Amino acid sequence: MLRRFVKRVKALPHKGKEPYLSFYKVLGFYPDRIDLYQEAMTHRSSSLRTKKGKWVNNERLEFLGDAILDAIVADILYKQFDHKKEGFLTSTRSRIVQRETLNKIAIELGLDKLIVSSTRNLAHNTNIYGDALEALIGAIYLDQGYRVAKHFVYETLIKQHINMEKVLTNEVDFKSRLIEWGQKNKVEVTFEVTESAYDAQNNPVFSSSARVAGIEVGSGKGYSKKESHQMAAKIAIRKLRESNELQEVLLKDAEHETSGSDDPEEEPVATP
Repeated sequence: MLRRFVKRVKALPHKGKEPYLSFYKVLGFYPDRIDLYQEAMTHRSSSLRTKKGKWVNNERLEFLGDAILDAIVADILYKQFDHKKEGFLTSTRSRIVQRETLNKIAIELGLDKLIVSSTRNLAHNTNIYGDALEALIGAIYLDQGYRVAKHFVYETLIKQHINMEKVLTNEVDFKSRLIEWGQKNKVEVTFEVTESAYDAQNNPVFSSSARVAGIEVGSGKGYSKKESHQMAAKIAIRKLRESNELQEVLLKDAEHETSGSDDPEEEPVATP
């Protein structure tokens, strides 16, 4: 009780003042280390220079926040669904923390108004929002600890902004998305089971690869061939989104193999 009271007294001088007030509206509490939250909202295009001459942006906090978010969601699902297998827990967590969901929640929280960026059109760089949300979670963890970060994820993100019933009933079909992307860009997408084995509980485990233009782009494991294909497709999609260079290589390889194909530069390449 004394500790909570001391923290509350410490926060009172900042009440009603910016930027503390803006973050309070998002977080539900006043930050102690405001610099962490400002860093979380700083895109690399607007990196800040510290007094020591170091350039700072939210990429490191995003890296930390991504790991913390995965751990928190895994923690919540593990305790809430105590009879479900690893495959269910993994796929459910993937649907909760997928980039589209994080982007949407970030905007609903108002992070788009707090982000500092020199990028001209944020609407075409929507990952900026989800990245900032992950960085924010990293800042909360460093500033307030795991328990507060978990409370924020559960009470604010999941309970207020995620329809768990919909998450549990509507599975994200990564395999179909990757195949559709391949069809749109005239690139062959194939899936292959590379290995089958049994785990310690004698459950069958399958390993699969997702190939684009004959090149393995993603691999994944699952308790069924379908699940292993989904996990491989998810990794492939993530790599394609993160690397324009990879897309260009795959499309060029496909162009060499396919005669009479349309010029790939006539239409922008849409990531799956």
